[in-house]
Parts: sequence; structure tokens; C-alpha cells
Amino acid sequence: QVQLVESGGGLVQPGGSLRLSCVASGTIFSINVMGWYRQAPGKQRELVAAITTGRITYADSVTGRFTLSRDNAKSTVYLQMDSLKPEDTAVYYCNADISSTRYARADYWGQGTQVTVSS
Repeated sequence: QVQLVESGGGLVQPGGSLRLSCVASGTIFSINVMGWYRQAPGKQRELVAAITTGRITYADSVTGRFTLSRDNAKSTVYLQMDSLKPEDTAVYYCNADISSTRYARADYWGQGTQVTVSS
């Protein structure tokens, strides 16, 4: 069984910064993809950023403001969010594509963490 535990959400003023963390734990053979999605009220869940071997993908709306990084030894990804805007307000979900064995692979979600950007 694999679990994703997120931390780091909160309330911040426009122009401020937050850093989200997501730790994967459990039976992990390899982490294939790991990243963040977000869902604002009344909107569909959307990809924010994801990292796989040698490649990081960002949504156009966060490029240049958000930075995704990964600590393989800790099975952790970090999302550094700078120059936050009110439209970044959403529940942020950690997502990971993890192989628990060489032949078993599944998609996992965290419980979500609220990010609110408001003055």
C-alpha cells in the first residue's frame, strides 16, 4: 500500500510565496511520475506540475512562478510557489504513478491541501 501525505498549504497575500511538500510512503519499487494538480471551486482538476526522469512539465499559468523539485532519497516532491495570484486559490492534490513491484503499477492521490491567495 502506498500513501501520499501533503503539507504546506495555507493563506497568503497576493505576491507571496508558499511551499508544498508531498511524501510518498509504503511499498515503493519506483516512482515513475510525481507532481501536483489543483482544483478550484466549480472547475475541473488541472495539472500544475509533474516530474519524471529528466523532465518537468508545468501548466502555462504557473510557468516562471512555480518550481517543482524532487528528493529521490526521501520520496518527496516540493512545489515552490512564488508570485502567487488570487487565481491560484484551489485545493492542491499530490499525485504519483508508483510501481510497488517490478510488475505492479498504480496511480495514487493525496488528501489535498488548501491554498488561498487573498488580501
